[in-house]
Amino acid sequence: MMGSNEKIRVASVQWQAGKLTDKAQFFDRIEYWVRAASDYGSDFVVFPELFTLCLLSPETPMEPKEVSARSHEHTDEFVDRMTSLAQSCRINIVGGSHLRIDADGVARNTSYVALRDGSMHARDKLHPTPTEDSAWNVVGGDNADVVQTDCGLVGVMICYDSEFPEMSRRLIDQGARVLFVPYCTDTSHGHLRVRYCCHARTVENQCYVVTSGITGDFHNLPQQFCNFARSAVLTPSDLPFARDGIAAEASENAEMIIYADLDLAALDWARQEGSVRNLGDRRHDLYSVEWKR
Repeated sequence: MMGSNEKIRVASVQWQAGKLTDKAQFFDRIEYWVRAASDYGSDFVVFPELFTLCLLSPETPMEPKEVSARSHEHTDEFVDRMTSLAQSCRINIVGGSHLRIDADGVARNTSYVALRDGSMHARDKLHPTPTEDSAWNVVGGDNADVVQTDCGLVGVMICYDSEFPEMSRRLIDQGARVLFVPYCTDTSHGHLRVRYCCHARTVENQCYVVTSGITGDFHNLPQQFCNFARSAVLTPSDLPFARDGIAAEASENAEMIIYADLDLAALDWARQEGSVRNLGDRRHDLYSVEWKR
């Protein structure tokens, strides 16, 4: 465990989707990657958006409108497994995202964040894509709050959320310095939309962004034929950071894990003394964002 007030280590899993014979294979693979990240001293490990749809692979074929409900059947076990792993491996897990049905019967795309202190936090995707809306009836959440961890405040933006600068600014204004972005895109165009927007978020907010994408294909889900990913840990563009603003990057469409050490003090320096000071130089007298509470 590396975590301190100033430095943390993050790990991002680029997950290969494919046909499974039973759900035990899925949970075994999660445990494998979590233990790998923990053994390398990571404070956080993040998985991709919708990677739990692999749990539907061994099941009978289904209609699009059934997907959210069928996924929801695995919610309790998934949450229990993440909670147990976070504690036993002493690592904070950003559990990608998972389709569930909430207490009002509404489909949500939710990221479960299991902390090593045993607590569990849920953050819903705010901006469902047209496919999520039309095929799976997913409705956007109404909460854009940070998560308090033993390494400070962090934020979660699920895929399409990263393409809306208002959301990241909301998380940063609450004190987050690291934003996690689980994503699922089926083309290089979609991947690059997420990638370019995430890099923009690091510049305008002077923060770190950790992305985790999924590759391969989902069985039983004709709406998502294949997936494209190149996960990365992204930094601001200034002197204390990597020249290209990339602290770590996965190979294209290969299952793997990447690591990076993030210096939180470097963010503080950049915000106060950097070549540019985007976060502090905003014109609040001309524009501002007020969130509904």
